[in-house]
Amino acid sequence: MLAPSAVILGTFIIYPLIRAIWLGRQRCNPQGKNCDTTGWGQYTDVWRSEEFQQAIWVTIKFTLIVVPLGVALGVGLAVLADKYLGGIGVFRAIFSSTVATSVAVASLMWFFLLEPSLGVVANIGWINDLFPVVKEPGLLNDPGTALGSVALSSVWAGLGFTFILVTAGLQGIPADLHEAATIDGAGGTRRFWNVTLPLLGPTLLFVVVVLTTRAFQAYGEMDLLTSGGPAPQDSTTTVTYLVYGDTSEVRSDGGLQATTAVWLFVVLMGLALVQLRGLGRRVHYGN
Repeated sequence: MLAPSAVILGTFIIYPLIRAIWLGRQRCNPQGKNCDTTGWGQYTDVWRSEEFQQAIWVTIKFTLIVVPLGVALGVGLAVLADKYLGGIGVFRAIFSSTVATSVAVASLMWFFLLEPSLGVVANIGWINDLFPVVKEPGLLNDPGTALGSVALSSVWAGLGFTFILVTAGLQGIPADLHEAATIDGAGGTRRFWNVTLPLLGPTLLFVVVVLTTRAFQAYGEMDLLTSGGPAPQDSTTTVTYLVYGDTSEVRSDGGLQATTAVWLFVVLMGLALVQLRGLGRRVHYGN
């Protein structure tokens, strides 16, 4: 009975992974042909390379912006919308609407907001006076602000996903626990920290793991908003963009692309294990 699932898993997951690991031992010419096997030492060379180290550092910084901010905003909006008020369903629909928005659409929306010459935000006078970088050279063109701007677009695009999951988790918390805490004299803030947040542990653990994986695999935002730049710092060249980006130095070498992709898989696997082991011990699953 497991055979159909095993066939699909082997065809689309296990075989491509083994194939990528094997291709990671090869080097190809600029045309992607005449590939020669160089051995397992290529994995060490790629890991030690300046390009990969820079890309992994950019990816980590991007993740440290996207995950905490995305979780905090998602939880905050879900708590605000978890009220039995007239018309609250409209706000829930608005907060969750980004789940139906693709990365491409979200990136283009933020591009038209932040682009220096045509962007809405970039052409508001008082914003230009307070933050000149918005207009010149532009948030997406300045090495110091490009990564943060791309991260904000990613947070916005993923906010609906976090909101929906946290809302479902809130609705699964028994109301009598809040009533008991209220009778004991606990205020709203104390109930949130001592009742709501601990019982949201399983949901938040899942959300953190998924958002971390998404952040490490982010590509569309970098490609559409900054093309991995601004140069020469390549401040938005993540590991995924290093593999697939149009301006990537390894784009024409299938072997180096495979090596980099395998390292990304290893890093993500390690992060997931650390998160499940570290955060999982503090998660309360109830009875």
